Amino acid sequence: MRAAGVTGKSCVSPHAVHTMATPGVMARAGLWSALAFVLNLTWEIAHVRLYTIWAAADGMSVAGALLHCSLGDVVIALAMFALAGIMLWRADWLASRPWTGGVIVVIGAMAFTAWSEWYNVYRAGNWGYTASMPMILGIGLSPLLQWLILPPVMVRAYRTLGPVLFGPHGSQSAIPTRDFTKGQT
Repeated sequence: MRAAGVTGKSCVSPHAVHTMATPGVMARAGLWSALAFVLNLTWEIAHVRLYTIWAAADGMSVAGALLHCSLGDVVIALAMFALAGIMLWRADWLASRPWTGGVIVVIGAMAFTAWSEWYNVYRAGNWGYTASMPMILGIGLSPLLQWLILPPVMVRAYRTLGPVLFGPHGSQSAIPTRDFTKGQT
């Protein structure tokens, strides 16, 4: 006799893997990405003066850096979107467990940002801080606050826009979740 909840089968069905690439899931990731781009570009513009590039480069270089950093922020946001879905076993975490998923996004993004800022400032020398940048343990406070503040705003905006764009029940995913009762004998 098998222990309750333990089967010889994988927890992820082939149907679930196929469903992850459906247009609905892709549209939701697209909305998350669009929100991430708009909010992070706004943040990047607001705090660019705290970085040395503001004084050292011409306007086009600064604009290019702002676009580059904002697109990088979208990649971080998408990675954290996926991480929250994986950790919660829910592709629809923004509808079913928004604040738990949001905490996962905040913690993951802040951890990555702390490492990235340290690496790019102190190891690779890709950018630097001005004397105006507030610091916590040698890391700029502004990029840390960016990932503390923006993900909850993104969750709230998604939960407001999602039903409008996808319908009142369109924010729920068709992806099956963990069901420990199946397969028991």
